Amino acid sequence: MISAAVWLTASTSSQSAQTSQAILAKDYVGSEACKDCHEDQFRAFSHTSHAQLAKLGSWKEKVTGCESCHGPGKAHSEEGDPKKIISFKNKSSKEVSETCLGCHSGKEEHNNFRRGEHWRNDVGCTDCHSTHSQPSGRQLAASNVFVSRANAQKPGFSDLKLLKTSEPQLCLGCHGETKHQFNLPFHHKVLEGAMKCSDCHNPHGGFELKQTRLATGADAACIKCHADKQGPFVFEHAPVKTDGCIACHTPHGSSNPRLLITSRVAQLCLTCHSTAHGVGADEPAGPQHNLNAQYANCTNCHVRIHGSRTSPVFFR
Repeated sequence: MISAAVWLTASTSSQSAQTSQAILAKDYVGSEACKDCHEDQFRAFSHTSHAQLAKLGSWKEKVTGCESCHGPGKAHSEEGDPKKIISFKNKSSKEVSETCLGCHSGKEEHNNFRRGEHWRNDVGCTDCHSTHSQPSGRQLAASNVFVSRANAQKPGFSDLKLLKTSEPQLCLGCHGETKHQFNLPFHHKVLEGAMKCSDCHNPHGGFELKQTRLATGADAACIKCHADKQGPFVFEHAPVKTDGCIACHTPHGSSNPRLLITSRVAQLCLTCHSTAHGVGADEPAGPQHNLNAQYANCTNCHVRIHGSRTSPVFFR
């Protein structure tokens, strides 16, 4: 009798769910009905990846098109009442983002958006992404010497990820404090298009400072390109292990070669390795060694300064 009751309950529940879905389905009219009044938005929307969801098997029997975000449109189309449809004009950035996360959450790239700086500072999805007015076609840049996927198009144009404009221009629109750093003599090639901000930062949040793409330690974003500096090493340089690359390098740009935080290598090394501070158990005794270092680059001898597998003092 118990199993029969469970089956009856499950069957009744399933039937009621199917009935509610059938009733709900009657409230949806499809995107073609929206086209009659919102022709410009429909035309722009038809070029986006969102408009192509109806063609995917994984989205079969799911709501797609305009009504996937704006809700069922039958009452709105029949009565013409703007209150009968979900509008985002007066919604906060967090409310808009919650709608986007209804589909875009659950993936590693977006999982931590609510923990990120953009969320806390009321920067929502539609501040960077466009759902309707994505331009179509490729607008090729005409003056690039080095052409890559990141800079093949005009600086103010992008057809990737529904961005409103190209990624560096979009980021620098708010983060103007970093723009001048990319114009310094030594810098990462972001403005040139050889790399993007999102190569090192996750714009959708994270646990690390500045939303950097880090996994373990402090250098995961750096060693993705600078693989020769990756350990593990038998003899590790303590600042690299504890503070990471930023102990000696500035991440965006510098007036110094190799993006160093000081103009001379010796000056940088002596901030830690001076007899006055007594740093380093294996440091040679007496001031003469450090005095000599003032007139020569320490890395002339200590070549493997990021770590060594053979020498405790980072000789070759």
